[in-house]
Amino acid sequence: MSASVLFDAPGPKARVRNTIYTVAGSAALVGGIVWVLLRLNEKGEFDPALWDIFNYAGIRQNILEALLATLKVFALAGVFSLAFAVLMCVARLSDHRPVRWFAVVFIDLFRSIPLLITIFALWVGILGTMSPFWALVVGLTIYNGCVQAEVLRAGINAVPKGQKEAAYAIGLRKYQVMTLVLFPQAIRSMLPTIISQLVVTLKDTSLGFMILYPELLHSARLIANNTPVNGVYPFVQTVAVFGAIYIGLCLVLSWLATWIEKRGRKAKSGITVASAKEPAASEVAPAPGAPVAADPLDETVVVDKAQDKDN
Repeated sequence: MSASVLFDAPGPKARVRNTIYTVAGSAALVGGIVWVLLRLNEKGEFDPALWDIFNYAGIRQNILEALLATLKVFALAGVFSLAFAVLMCVARLSDHRPVRWFAVVFIDLFRSIPLLITIFALWVGILGTMSPFWALVVGLTIYNGCVQAEVLRAGINAVPKGQKEAAYAIGLRKYQVMTLVLFPQAIRSMLPTIISQLVVTLKDTSLGFMILYPELLHSARLIANNTPVNGVYPFVQTVAVFGAIYIGLCLVLSWLATWIEKRGRKAKSGITVASAKEPAASEVAPAPGAPVAADPLDETVVVDKAQDKDN
């Protein structure tokens, strides 16, 4: 039996204790869920009329438009933030001190400022008149680009220094070392973190409701406030439906990250081992009993010994 090198294997008492904790925790979780459902049922939140509003064509069209608006912002912010992250990462690792310090200050500044403040500042016109759409895209690009830049920098610093030194030794320039050696390995190793930050970017699109951009959260607020059913506003139903949409989008991104990671592991990379060739005729060992060819050097030695004997 092989024991784990990270922790001691639990004994009989520890296994019983862990089983008790697991059962007790699961029972508490199930009990909490049942209690919440009973409370919602007492308040009439499961009334079919409150859920039937999502069968209206107008509300469905509103949800679809909000979903497309959210995905449009996310697509642009995701692509722009990754490109901006590469730029800031290169500046952060630059050999020129002014460029490096500018990147350090810029990254630390916008990582420290709350994203909502950045978006609101762009919307009110600090850099000129900007629509809610572009204020949201630019704000998400700046913040997430700074975070992704630090992720890429960590990945590059994790690459063994010997590979960088070997690349310079064979005559590659700095941009070739970055693009051919360092960045591919950094992206591959930090891919789960990059995808996780893209999930954060997707969820942060909900901040657009503060600047009146018609994304999912803005649409949910309008539906919940303007569609009363028998004097009851469907806040719980709206939260459940739009929460499920956000969860579905995040699960799709997580599945994409897992698929890309598995595909990267299966990719054939590295040096291919050459196949063995048939030995040459001169290298083939003689068969048992076959006469062995005399070595010319041996004959020369015999002649020399004979001449010495005569003398």
